[in-house]
Amino acid sequence: MHKRGSFGSRFGAIAAAAGSAIGLGNIWRYPYVVGENGGAAFILLYLLIVFLIGLPCLMSEFALGRFTRKNVFGAFRKLAPKKKWYLIGVLGIVTSFVILAFYSVVAGWTVAFLKDSLINEFSGLSAAAIGSNFDGFVASGWEPLLWTFLFCLITALIVMLGIENGIERYNKIMMPMLLAILLVLCINSFSLDGFKEGIAFLFRPDFSKITVDVALSALGQAFFSLSLGMGTMMTYGSYIRRQDNLLFTSSTVAIADLSIAILAGIAIFPAVFSFGIEPGSGPDLVFKTLPNIFGQMTGGYLLGILFFLLLVVAALTSSVSILEVLVAYCSEELNLSRKKSVIICATLAFGASVVCALSQMPDSSLKIAGQNIFDFLDTFSSSYLMPVGGFFIVIFTGWFFGKQRLHAELSSDGVYKVRYFNLFLFIVRYLAPIAIAFIFFSKIGIL
Repeated sequence: MHKRGSFGSRFGAIAAAAGSAIGLGNIWRYPYVVGENGGAAFILLYLLIVFLIGLPCLMSEFALGRFTRKNVFGAFRKLAPKKKWYLIGVLGIVTSFVILAFYSVVAGWTVAFLKDSLINEFSGLSAAAIGSNFDGFVASGWEPLLWTFLFCLITALIVMLGIENGIERYNKIMMPMLLAILLVLCINSFSLDGFKEGIAFLFRPDFSKITVDVALSALGQAFFSLSLGMGTMMTYGSYIRRQDNLLFTSSTVAIADLSIAILAGIAIFPAVFSFGIEPGSGPDLVFKTLPNIFGQMTGGYLLGILFFLLLVVAALTSSVSILEVLVAYCSEELNLSRKKSVIICATLAFGASVVCALSQMPDSSLKIAGQNIFDFLDTFSSSYLMPVGGFFIVIFTGWFFGKQRLHAELSSDGVYKVRYFNLFLFIVRYLAPIAIAFIFFSKIGIL
């Protein structure tokens, strides 16, 4: 039996969990989702949902993980022996593998763009030329694989070093670095002509823009940006020390996740408005539109390097947590060494990434249900796997874990007061499951 690691400090646990939550979803996805959904009114809904639903879900995963001190599969085997709840653990492992497969490809793009920024590749190119170059890069299939491999290798090396010496140590470095880069980009926004317009878009709500679709989008963004329903937070919870306050840890992670997303908006939207770009440009905003903006603005060379370095760091902090879900399972359930577990899991994940990247070639036959495999796995994980996983985790926490055990876990055996307990229990038993089910059924077209 291998000795189990743990986070060595409260800051380390927070940095690692915040790193898992803060990823490409905050820097790449959040700005264009805000742009597509009307700006400030969407952000207010997002803030409300994070604290009403996302935070209790996050605390549930931490509580189950810390109580069992096991991987996501082993946790449910321990909590409900001889019952089928372990299938939630299986789902978490499958979800993590699926997400890591396509996420690593996108992360590889960020490494390639960082390289292009360093050599000033975007200088003098028109918006159309930058877009065409990106489309050609993705469609080549093979070219992105070099950068995906490099990204996977870095992720694997960090996880191989262990919990305290690898994941915790590097998150302590990467998270302050991510914040520092983002603050520099935000400060630069003050000098742009579109600063006032960009800030008004972010912080002056137009409540007429709120619709059911906007509310659902805010709910989905909050849920997925916190890495819920895929086993990462339960796995990280199993490494949190007994004396740490789960409410404080969870709240800090949620606030950090929100803050980074909002800072990303401050960094991006003034530039978007300064150069007459449509804020709802969609997923292309980061990889096609922003390089063009950096090529036009004063100091754009340095800012472009900083921005794509930011994306690489954000992608890395999340990929490390996703790979750890798989490694924890292999090392604890299959009794493999951490080194062997990392090599096997990272190799399999990269193999799946190869299929995802090649499926984006124009003539590729790698399709499922009419979509290339990359797009299918992206949609399938976000619309099906994560909501289902999150739903059953809060159901188990609220109805099957046990009130006394839950209270003891949240209070660290009576060390901390949990006056919020009854409200928390109401949310995980009723509010969160209903909200998650609403997301799921709306996405599959039943509602």
